[in-house]
Amino acid sequence: MNENQKKHLWWQEGVIYQVYPRSFQDSDGDGVGDLRGITSRLDYLQWLGIKGIWLSPVFSSPMADFGYDISDYRGIHPLFGTLEDFDELLKQVHARNMKLLLDLVPNHTSDEHPWFQESRSSRDNPKRDWYLWYDAKPDNSEPNNWLSVFGGSAWEWDEHTQQYYYHAFHTKQPDLNWRNPEVQQAMLDVMRFWLDKGVDGFRVDVMWHMIKDSQLRDNPPNPDYNPLELPYRQLLPIYSTDQPEVHDIVKMMRELMDQYDERVMIGEIYLPISRLVAYYGVENQGAHLPFNFQLLALPWDAKLLAAAISEYEGALPPEGWPNWVLSNHDKPRITSRVGKAQARVAAMLLLTLRGTPTIYYGDEIGMRDVPIPPEEVQDPQGLNIPDKYLSRDPARTPMQWDNSEYAGFSNVKPWLRLPEYFRRVNVSEQQGSPFSMLSLHRRLIQLRQDEPALHIGEYAPVHADDQMIAYIRQAGEQRFLVLLNLSHRPCYFKAAHEHYKGLIVGSTYPEREGTSISDTITLSGDEGIIVRLE
Repeated sequence: MNENQKKHLWWQEGVIYQVYPRSFQDSDGDGVGDLRGITSRLDYLQWLGIKGIWLSPVFSSPMADFGYDISDYRGIHPLFGTLEDFDELLKQVHARNMKLLLDLVPNHTSDEHPWFQESRSSRDNPKRDWYLWYDAKPDNSEPNNWLSVFGGSAWEWDEHTQQYYYHAFHTKQPDLNWRNPEVQQAMLDVMRFWLDKGVDGFRVDVMWHMIKDSQLRDNPPNPDYNPLELPYRQLLPIYSTDQPEVHDIVKMMRELMDQYDERVMIGEIYLPISRLVAYYGVENQGAHLPFNFQLLALPWDAKLLAAAISEYEGALPPEGWPNWVLSNHDKPRITSRVGKAQARVAAMLLLTLRGTPTIYYGDEIGMRDVPIPPEEVQDPQGLNIPDKYLSRDPARTPMQWDNSEYAGFSNVKPWLRLPEYFRRVNVSEQQGSPFSMLSLHRRLIQLRQDEPALHIGEYAPVHADDQMIAYIRQAGEQRFLVLLNLSHRPCYFKAAHEHYKGLIVGSTYPEREGTSISDTITLSGDEGIIVRLE
């Protein structure tokens, strides 16, 4: 065990929990969550068994994209509190032997950031080349056909300087020019500022966007475009994302991280596995954890998921550490995608696969996407594309703590509405029930932490069919068999070449825990079990 402890770091052994600060806990009665609110809920996260807390952005921002448009990388937005409030949060997180990760947004700034204000002031300003400015084509059209993720063209005309600037997202989020060494140095200085404060790492926003094709070539049409998707997907972003030079930037960031003890860099990267794994870098000198979104994106199908898990395991570079995610602030929640019963099975999958799991706040109590009426939509993606109902607000609603008027989140009406049923689905109701989603999460996290086979052990696939997935987690002589029924009907498992015998130590139906299995194993619909093998 000592050797294992030397070899594996906290971010490999522990569970990470994403907090969306606007929606976690309001401490000052304005209907929006804040840093003091998060501090007040740390005991809950410690009770749950969380090791690392990742905060979505809390920096100074005009809030055109709810904090992902930063106007001061070293300041805290007054909505969330002060730098002193942040320091207190960090202190209290560390006092509980937990870690704190910040959301770093290096691809773009706010158009109100002083850097951009200088850049757009004149063509000969020293910071002009800090952003992506280009002339119109001879016919006065845009420099190329690139699209914004939030809808429409990615180019915005600046009347004052008679050029276009590029924005991959909102028009108020101009992209930085990461080919400029001054930009590189400025952002590394931002990272150093927070690392010196004691922050334990970063989740790096849209890492694969950070460098663009220097020739500005047009993106090709997407032959598989579905009109129900974001209009952005009409083109394949071949030239506007995932350029070879981005890996030099990631390596530069990693070299800075490595000057500090046990810090972690997580990359947000929506790419196929074959391209995702390149972000681990040569000899693992890239991101520690390029986010793997397969469980978030794939259909909930046993054979598909089993194949994807094996593909990922097989593609990982030497020393590359896996990671898994079920939900986040940009995508529908897992319970809304697969239903209440299967969400329990999904939790067992997330917390027993090899690698670092990330839980999105509220998933541990089975929170669902909340329908937001059109007149209440806040998300710029939803506002810019109103006819397609593509707002991300439904997955960002306030945490449901108890059955009081505003779910214990605030004492006033929150910034986004709560579901009608929050009085039944909340932390307070579930903490006392051994059969609740919350109790299942806590038991699974505890079991994972107690057993080296589950938090650092090897993974081996055993079986997959139309209904179920089976795999082994092993460390030394210790072995666990995980069986997951991804259907609503009973299923049966009998190994072809090995006789499994052991004790059920975890189940989505707690009544089965403590019972023995041998020979043919039966599973109810929507059941998952963890068996300690003899």
